[in-house]
Amino acid sequence: MSSRTPSSPGPSPTPLPTPTKQHPIIIIGTGLSGLVAAFELSRANIPCLLLDQEPRSSLGGQAFWSLGGLFMVDSSFQRRMGIRDSRALALRDWLSSAQFDKLEKEDYWPRRWAEAFVDFATDEMEDYVKARGLGFLVNVGWAERGDGRGAGGHGNSVPRWGTGPEVVRVFREPVEKKEREGVVEMRFRHCVDEIVVDEGTGRAVGVRGRVLEDQEGDGAVPRGVSSSRVATGEFEIRGAAVIIASGGIGGNLEKVKKNWPIDRLGPKVPATMVMGVPAHVDGRMIDIAEGVGASVINKDRMWHYTEGLKNWDPIWPGHGIRVLPAPSSLWLDATGKRLPPFLFPGCDTLATLKHICSTGYDYSWFICNRTIAAREFALSGSEQNPDITNKSIVQTLRQRVFSSNGTVPVQNFVKHGEDFVVKDNLEDLVAGMNELMEKTGGGVRLDYAAIKEEVEARDSQFDNPYSKDAQAMLINSTRNYWPDRRSRVAPPHKLLDKKHGPLIAVRMNLLTRKTLGGIETNLSSNVMRTDGTPFPGLYAVGEAAGFGGGGVHGYNSLEGTFLGGCIFSGRAAGRAIVEEVLGTTTGLQAKL
Repeated sequence: MSSRTPSSPGPSPTPLPTPTKQHPIIIIGTGLSGLVAAFELSRANIPCLLLDQEPRSSLGGQAFWSLGGLFMVDSSFQRRMGIRDSRALALRDWLSSAQFDKLEKEDYWPRRWAEAFVDFATDEMEDYVKARGLGFLVNVGWAERGDGRGAGGHGNSVPRWGTGPEVVRVFREPVEKKEREGVVEMRFRHCVDEIVVDEGTGRAVGVRGRVLEDQEGDGAVPRGVSSSRVATGEFEIRGAAVIIASGGIGGNLEKVKKNWPIDRLGPKVPATMVMGVPAHVDGRMIDIAEGVGASVINKDRMWHYTEGLKNWDPIWPGHGIRVLPAPSSLWLDATGKRLPPFLFPGCDTLATLKHICSTGYDYSWFICNRTIAAREFALSGSEQNPDITNKSIVQTLRQRVFSSNGTVPVQNFVKHGEDFVVKDNLEDLVAGMNELMEKTGGGVRLDYAAIKEEVEARDSQFDNPYSKDAQAMLINSTRNYWPDRRSRVAPPHKLLDKKHGPLIAVRMNLLTRKTLGGIETNLSSNVMRTDGTPFPGLYAVGEAAGFGGGGVHGYNSLEGTFLGGCIFSGRAAGRAIVEEVLGTTTGLQAKL
């Protein structure tokens, strides 16, 4: 890799041809980042064409499955709750977590994107999405609470996660309106295999690929279900520019394993993982872009979760659901040893992933009880949170604040999920954990006496409101934030207290999710070549671009930054093209 040559984020060296319906801006992918780019282009009445290998039922991509978390800084929601946040504090948290260490090469643009994103999250994010009609829940979530190494370590110093459950809708609807008006066109079941580059100018001028069978009607394949790859024809489309918005590699387990950073995430590549994204999130377009000279960087940076459940009602192959935990469950590795401080639920995802991988096993255990599971188990995904998705305050209060059993989806997992063991006493619980492992292919046989000692040692620290145990201190500290005290973190208590039973053990599997590296781009989302110069006419947004720059997160995410990165990078590409077409930054570009 040659050194980065810092270049202007402005227009490409070769002029952008005027987009027309015959030569539109081509957007590969109809996920959130592609929709945002199309929104910015179409409201300036610039013709654009969206292509997707999936049917229309998958419009919105992975973001549809999201709970809608957005990282915002000094937002009105934070101020309303008395949270003191600032641009400086957020940037300190981001840089401490990202740990950029290749500033002359692979981290040059990612570092600049990080600074720009924090500015956007502070100054514009809230107003920008509210102007589209996005509403937020009252509560501000606190994800990635920190690694316990002090103010300079990984994690969010304050709650920043605002939840807007309709983030896809507010961009999809105006794009669909422009589709009806003829400014936007969408072609589904179009699988791009090649980016066409003009030999004379080096400019991206189109795409080639295959038309896939429609499987007896566009609505025949539900969202997320694997679709046919049988081709019925070929296509070639020429355009004024090409925007890659095709997602990452999280649905391609072999590619995840190939790029696994053994030096950072443990000496063993996991043999098995559950899949947090559909199979079509395959990373093909990243490889195709690299094949025509795009710079692809930080391939070994990735974001996977350690609290994965096998979905009892799967949609795609190996479908996994993540538990978004609060801090009270006792976390044991596969051998029954307690995870060390500060590897507690909800604190430091990748450090926990590294520790679990270092044991030589691909799973771990939560031990909790009915009270903790009801209050502290939230499930990832819009379909697992109908109260939030439907914006029902009554349903949310009933299931998350006043219920002793938790949300209906959590109850269904406890009842039907393969990974759950529910018993009235600890001895039977450990026996059930061993029976589960024998039934599903074996694993480490747990020793009851050793587990009993771990549980009783933990429980001994809950006789008083003070403790020497770091997890007990964390539980008390999190309850100082009143929304957590009211609805998210269970009152401190002993696991073996019969009033809070029955006991619950949960096998936690490793879960694939996000690509943190990707196609390198400048601040206009213009793709960079391997020599550090802009690639004329080629843009990349969303996860395909590492959510901006080829890796805006560095090595770690602060959460709420994936949807935010899709919005910010798609907006940057759309606005850069509009600016070049109109030759101005006034008018439309001055508006939200």
